[in-house]
Amino acid sequence: MDRSRLPTPEDLDGLSALTDPVRRRLYQAVSAHDDPVAREDAASTVGISRTLAAYHLDRLVDAGLLETTYSRPVGVGGPGAGRPAKRYVRTRGERTVSVPPRDYELLADLMAAALEADDDGTVQRALLRVAESEGQTAGVAHAELLDVLRARGYEPTLELNGDIDLRNCPFHRLSRTHTDLVCGLNHAMIGGMLDARGENRDRAELCPREGRCCVVVRAAG
Repeated sequence: MDRSRLPTPEDLDGLSALTDPVRRRLYQAVSAHDDPVAREDAASTVGISRTLAAYHLDRLVDAGLLETTYSRPVGVGGPGAGRPAKRYVRTRGERTVSVPPRDYELLADLMAAALEADDDGTVQRALLRVAESEGQTAGVAHAELLDVLRARGYEPTLELNGDIDLRNCPFHRLSRTHTDLVCGLNHAMIGGMLDARGENRDRAELCPREGRCCVVVRAAG
């Protein structure tokens, strides 16, 4: 939401679209993938018909929560291949609604700017200690590390090699303008989670990539 304004109808439509349980499950099914998802695959994941899935997916597009693209399956092409199929992918934009208006983003920006202006690093070190402490508190609250990361909004995915890929940065918008600060915060917090669980905190490794959290949790051992 832009600063200093009331929510627009588009803001409200975008969030209200997720109140429908089928629509919410479809959104989650699409969001779980980096590549665009075909209607058939989304319908199969949720357990509904293709026709019903198409209706709800298009409503999510209208609400600005999904985007569409067209392509054929890998390896399919040439004469007789048919038209490219419609596919869906999550938008990278963010929506927040506050009534009455609140401007927590501006507060976060001001605090981040002040931290980066901290010449001797005292305040930044204090922030990292607090982030680590928060991670330690979160780390003992769930039985599984994936649950801890999921509860903090990191959207973890367990890779075949045992690494945990974090598909979302909970502080994404702030990370674009204060990258080093946010990456350090994430690293300290996730290290604290591991430490609280008696695991090697060095498994949390800084590995910045586009569209991902800047931290990867390496496989145990």
